[in-house]
Amino acid sequence: MQITDVRVRKVVAKEGKLKAVVSITIDDEFVVHDIKVIEGEKGLFIAMPSRKAADGEYRDTAHPINSATREKMQKLILEKYAEAMLEASEE
Repeated sequence: MQITDVRVRKVVAKEGKLKAVVSITIDDEFVVHDIKVIEGEKGLFIAMPSRKAADGEYRDTAHPINSATREKMQKLILEKYAEAMLEASEE
C-alpha cells in the first residue's frame, strides 16, 4: 500500500484542538476523506473518520488494521501538515 496523495485543509479556528482535515489517496485508486489532525496533550496525532453509533459512542468508519500502518499514515500526514503550515506562514 502506498499513499500517493495527501491533501490538507487547514482549520481556520484560532482556538480548539482540531488543526486540519486531511484526505489521502491510496495507490491512486482509493480515497479516505475526513482524517483529522488534532493537537493533543502529547502533540499532534491523527483521528480517522468516524460516526456516532446508536449507543452514543464514536466508531471509525475507515481505519488501519495494524499499528505499523497507522504509524506510517500518521507520519506522512503530519509531515504534509507541517509543510502546509510552513507554506501558509511564508505567504
